[in-house]
Amino acid sequence: MEIRKYQYIKRMAFCCLLASTLAGCNKFLDIAPPSAVSSDAYFTDEGHLSTYTITRYNEIFRTIDGTGGNGLYLDDSGTDNITNRGGNNRYLPGQWRVGSTGGAWNFSVIFQLNFFINQVEDRLATVGIAGNPVNNNHYLGEAYVLRALAYFAKLKDLGDFPIIREVLPDNQEALAEASKRSPRNEVARFILEDLDRAVALLQENPPTGGRTRIQRDLALLIRSRVALFEGTWLKHHKGTAMVPNGSAWPGATKEYNQGYQYPSGSIDSEIDFFLTEAMNSSKLVADRHQLTQNTMTIKQNSAGQGNPYYEMFASENLTNYDEVLLWRDFDLSLSVVQYWNHYLYYGNGYGYTRQYVDNFLMANGLPIYAVGSGYQGDDFVGQVKENRDWRLRLFMRAPGEVKAFLGLDAGVSPEIEPVVPVIDGNARFLEGTGYSIKKGLSYDNQMQANVGRDVTAIVCFRAAEAYLNYLEASYEKNNAIDGTADRYWRSLRRRAGVDEDYSKTIAATQMSLEGTNDWGAYSHGMLIDPTLYNIRRERRSELIAEGLRYADLLRWRSMDQLNGFKIEGIKVWGPMKDVYGNRLVFGGTTTNTVSDPSRSTYLRVHQIAPNNQFFNGYFFTEAHYLQPIAAEHFLIASPDGVTPANSVIYQNPGWTTVAGSAPNGF
Repeated sequence: MEIRKYQYIKRMAFCCLLASTLAGCNKFLDIAPPSAVSSDAYFTDEGHLSTYTITRYNEIFRTIDGTGGNGLYLDDSGTDNITNRGGNNRYLPGQWRVGSTGGAWNFSVIFQLNFFINQVEDRLATVGIAGNPVNNNHYLGEAYVLRALAYFAKLKDLGDFPIIREVLPDNQEALAEASKRSPRNEVARFILEDLDRAVALLQENPPTGGRTRIQRDLALLIRSRVALFEGTWLKHHKGTAMVPNGSAWPGATKEYNQGYQYPSGSIDSEIDFFLTEAMNSSKLVADRHQLTQNTMTIKQNSAGQGNPYYEMFASENLTNYDEVLLWRDFDLSLSVVQYWNHYLYYGNGYGYTRQYVDNFLMANGLPIYAVGSGYQGDDFVGQVKENRDWRLRLFMRAPGEVKAFLGLDAGVSPEIEPVVPVIDGNARFLEGTGYSIKKGLSYDNQMQANVGRDVTAIVCFRAAEAYLNYLEASYEKNNAIDGTADRYWRSLRRRAGVDEDYSKTIAATQMSLEGTNDWGAYSHGMLIDPTLYNIRRERRSELIAEGLRYADLLRWRSMDQLNGFKIEGIKVWGPMKDVYGNRLVFGGTTTNTVSDPSRSTYLRVHQIAPNNQFFNGYFFTEAHYLQPIAAEHFLIASPDGVTPANSVIYQNPGWTTVAGSAPNGF
C-alpha cells in the first residue's frame, strides 16, 4: 500500500503553526513537518512554550461564531433544553448517514500536541530549555490537558479510538499499527493518565493570564468530567455493542481486540474505578472553591443591587470569580470579539423548551405539579418565573424586564421586553420558543445592539460542576447520598434559592410526569429512581445553557425512548392569544406563524411549517449514540485500498462502511 493512502494520519504529522513571541501571539512563523523542524530553532525558551500552547486553545474550546449559531451557550441546542425552528438529524433515523470523507476520525490537533510534548520532553531531558523551570513544566502540563481534551472529544464522538503518543514516521507498517482502535475505556484511562501528568506539572496560578489559562484545578475538574462520563457510559450502556465485550461489540471482529479483558477485571469493576476517580478528583476541586453569591435580585438599572451569580456570565473580566476555573477573554482594541449578545438580543430563533422550563423546581423545593407548590401557571411568560428556582428567574427573560441599561446614547431609554415574546417574523428578531435565553447577556447595550462590539467573557469551566460530578458519581457508585454529597447538594440549592431539603423534592417527585418533560428521567428506555432523577435535575438546572446536556444524555443512554417526542414552547393558545391577535396564523402551507391549536395549546415549534422534517417529532436509534466513521478511512487503512472489510479500522455499532448509507434498519 502506498504511503499516500495514509494521508489522514500523515497530515497530522505536520507541525502546528508556531507563534513568535517577538512578533506577537498570533503571528505564525512557519509550517513544516516535524522532521523538518530543528530542535535548535524551536522550543528553546519559555516564551516558545507559552505561545505554542496558547495558540492551541482555539482548536479545543468552542467559541461564538459570526452567525451566533454555534457557541458555548448554544451547545445545548438540539436537546430537550434548547431548540430553534430547525432541528438536528440525529433525531431523524435514516437521515444521518455515513460520510464519504472527513468526520470525527481526525488526528490534526492530537498530532500537533504530540509534536510539542515529544519535543519539549526530549529537550528538558537533554539540553534543557531557557527560562524558569517551573514555568516550563507548567506549559508542558498545559499541553497534556489540551491533548486530554482532544481525546475526550474523540471518546464522546467515536468511543473506541487509536491511542497515539508519538509523532509517527512515514512508515506504512507504523501507520497501520497506529490506526488500530483501542477500547473506549482504555482511551478514557489514557486521558486520565494525561491529566495526572498535567496535575503534577501545572501550577495553582499560571505564570501568565490568570484563569484565562489552564491551571491545576482545571485539570482536576476535567479529570472528574471524563471519569464520570466513562463510568456512567459503561454502566448505562452495559451489555450493548457500545461497550467492550458487549453483545455484538464490533471491536471483537478484529484480531487485535479479541479476548479483550478489562484492566480492573470486569466491566463492573471498571465502572467502579471510573466513578471512584470522578469522586476523588471532583472533591479536590469542590472543597477549594466556593460558589459565587446569588443576591436573589434581577438588576434593572445602574443604581440597582448587582447579582454576582448573574454577572459571572455577563462581565468583561472574571478575575475575581473564584468559581470560574477557565474563562475566555475578548478585547475590542485587538478586534477579538464575540457575537453572543448581538444575536441573542432578540432571540435569533432560539429558546428554552417548555419541557425544560417546567422542569425547574419551585423555591419551596416542590415540582410544579405537587400539591402546595404555589405554581402560578404559564398563561403568561412572567408567571412561570414566580417563586421558582432562581436559575430560571435569572437566566430566562420575561416581559417587562430591561434588556440593557448601560452604554445607551444620551436621551435613549432602555429597551423593555415586550408584553408577549416575538414568535413570528424575521429570524433575527424571532424568539424560537417564546422562552428566551438570558445567560451571558450583558447589561451594556453597546455589546447587545452593535455587531462586533461584544467583549463579554465566556465561562468555559466552573467549580459548580465539581459539586455536581461528585454528587452524581457517589450516588451511581454507592446508591446513597454521603455526607460530602449532602453538603454539595445543599450548597447548590441554597445558591439557587431553593429549599435545601432535597428529600422533600424526592418524596414529591412523580416519575411518570417527569418522564413527559425530561429525557434524563430515562436510562435504556426505563424510568430511573427519584433520587437519581433529582440529581440529574439539579445538573440540568445548574448548567442551564452551558453546553453539557447532549453529552449527559449520551452517557445516561437517555434517548432510547424517543418516538415522536414533540418539542414545545410557550402557551400561545391560552390568554396570550388575545394579545397576539391576528398575528397568529396557522393552517396554511407557507404563511403560518404558529402551530395549529388542535395539536396543542403550546407552540409546537416544528409543527408550524407542514414541510418541517421534524413535524412528526423526534425519534432516535441506538446507532446515533456514536458517530459513524467516514467511508474513506476504511479504504485508506485497507491493505489493498479498496476492501473496507480488510481495514484495521472497524465501524461503530449500527453503521455500515458504505458512504451515504443510513444505520442498519433504515
